[in-house]
Amino acid sequence: MPALHSVAALRDIGSRIRAARKAQGLRIDDAASLCGVSVDLLSRLENGKGGIATDKVLQVVSSVGLELFVAVKGHTGLRALIQQELMRSVELMDG
Repeated sequence: MPALHSVAALRDIGSRIRAARKAQGLRIDDAASLCGVSVDLLSRLENGKGGIATDKVLQVVSSVGLELFVAVKGHTGLRALIQQELMRSVELMDG
């Protein structure tokens, strides 16, 4: 899985949170407890549902070992870096 991802919707963040949680071997109830949120909130976040306060999203992102960055849309250097990470991930899976 590439280390960098472009986010266009809440579901993109949710899928990364789910992947990080599963990579750590955490059940959703255990992860919710560690993140300090309800299972319902974590489930809604992982499934890309709206109505979740930004501070809660950032709390969960940090708690599962992720960071969220904001960049200028279409930044060519960042796009190139994301493509490199994607290619490296494909090579590792094939290798």
